[in-house]
Amino acid sequence: MEKRVIEKKLIPYSVYLPKEYHDKISGLAKQRKASGLIRDAICMMLDGGDQYRSGYNQAIRDVVAEIKRTPGITDFAYKNLRLDDLVMTQIRTLMENK
Repeated sequence: MEKRVIEKKLIPYSVYLPKEYHDKISGLAKQRKASGLIRDAICMMLDGGDQYRSGYNQAIRDVVAEIKRTPGITDFAYKNLRLDDLVMTQIRTLMENK
C-alpha cells in the first residue's frame, strides 16, 4: 500500500467565493486561520468521501505540523537521526490510504 507523502512546500491556489463567504474568510484571515481552514477542507474533501478517514488523516497532518513547530526538537538525535524525523516518519505510517 502506498503511503501519502506530506509536502513540505505549500503552493498558492486562487479560489473565487461568493461575497458572503469571502467576508467570513477575511475575518478569519485577520486571526491567521483562513489558509489553514481552506487547506484542511480541501484536503479532507480530496482524501475521500469517508469523513472518519479524512478527519483521521487530517489529525495526522496536524500532529506532524505540531512536531515541526516544537522548539528544540531538532536539537536531539538518536543514532545520527534527528528526533523530529524519527517521530514524523513513524506517525506518517499511520495515514490511512484505503
